[in-house]
Amino acid sequence: MTRPFVFINIAMTVDGKIDSHARQGVAISSPTDKRRVDELRASADAVLVGGKTLNAEAPKLTVKSADLRANRLAAGQSENPIKIGIVSQATLLPDSDFLTAGPAQKLIFTTPKTDSGQLEVLQAGGAQVFIHNGPRVDLEQALETLKTLGVNRLMVEGGATLNFELIRLGLVDELTAYVAPLLFGGETAPTAIGGPGLVRSAAIGLELVAAQVLDSNGGLLLHYRFPKNINPPRRK
Repeated sequence: MTRPFVFINIAMTVDGKIDSHARQGVAISSPTDKRRVDELRASADAVLVGGKTLNAEAPKLTVKSADLRANRLAAGQSENPIKIGIVSQATLLPDSDFLTAGPAQKLIFTTPKTDSGQLEVLQAGGAQVFIHNGPRVDLEQALETLKTLGVNRLMVEGGATLNFELIRLGLVDELTAYVAPLLFGGETAPTAIGGPGLVRSAAIGLELVAAQVLDSNGGLLLHYRFPKNINPPRRK
């Protein structure tokens, strides 16, 4: 298949949590890491989030730095990368940041589970909607569509279920992880990679590209590359 270059960026605690057990979107990234993430967004043609992140947080997904936005414009790009949501059943509000923050092109990939009223909300908010028949969005088809729309470099900002599915299907090229010097614990606290998981024999190995201490407080930045020859198990 022909698809964009895909990279996942995550911020997690030392014990692998991307939120606390309360699931209220607590801050994990340091100021230094937030600047790095903004630079990553500015380098991407599009930024993608999954259904839980989209519905619960309706993130802006825009470039915060005025200088970085100006650099994109000077290079002939849009001010912000394309914002993309993949969600089986969308429940966005008309005034959600995902729809209103910008300017930015907005794409939603969804299924017939999203009702006609919500489709009207999305389209009125300027989103282009792609409906995939079936219980969930076909990720391979979605990435092929993005490639035809000119998306060559795709940044994925979660959540954990989307991360797992993309990795399981062999659709990810690189992963960067900021590891904050924190411990959240909690059996129900979400981890960076969710989904049903893999047994040890099917675990996906990564190649370490770089590792550095990013902050004076001990925050680490890890950069991994996915092998090209992995063949992850398919969902049954």
